[in-house]
Amino acid sequence: METHEPDPRHSGVRSGIEAPLTWQLPERALRLADPALGAIIDAVGPLVHSPAQDRFSELASAIVSQQLSLKSAATIWGRFEALGPVEPDAILALPEQSMRAVGLSGAKARYVRDLALNVADGRLDLHALDHLDDEAVIEALTQVKGIGRWTAEMFLIFALERPDVLAVDDAGLQRAAGWLLGCERPASREELGVAGERWAPYRSTASRYLWASLGNGPMS
Repeated sequence: METHEPDPRHSGVRSGIEAPLTWQLPERALRLADPALGAIIDAVGPLVHSPAQDRFSELASAIVSQQLSLKSAATIWGRFEALGPVEPDAILALPEQSMRAVGLSGAKARYVRDLALNVADGRLDLHALDHLDDEAVIEALTQVKGIGRWTAEMFLIFALERPDVLAVDDAGLQRAAGWLLGCERPASREELGVAGERWAPYRSTASRYLWASLGNGPMS
């Protein structure tokens, strides 16, 4: 079962430097489309992020981190990385008991091995995903045990840097959208989806600012 909370490594940080040019057009468009979101963008400030360097490791980390606190997830992932290279062949050669010894549940150990097997035997070509549309990427990723739609959507945003993804089941986005819409509760997935129609085709950028607002913007 997935958790629907953003990984803080991706939510963005406030920076005093000018935002890259490629991030200026989405921000300008979002300000015009939704002045309330524009206020959040201004309050948070430019976001600087680093795209995922290794797609396989990104997915393995997402599986390991499910249903854990941020601190626990970081600890267990660090121990897992210490076992050896986070690569399909290395993981397939790793005994399940070794993975469990560093804190993975039996289910997560099997999920990570299933991911490794899918990549190793070519059923999941992580680089070929560049040529698929968003829904096709989600379909391909969710064939792997332990990867649901939310994890696939996070991969689209942070690893593939797709511009127009809105994870309506994400708890952080629901909380931020509830504030944005003037609710005294988190927005429902339906309310978030309707609000997000104004943010197309830059819903990934909008999501980043909403996540960031939970920590260093008007909601903090």
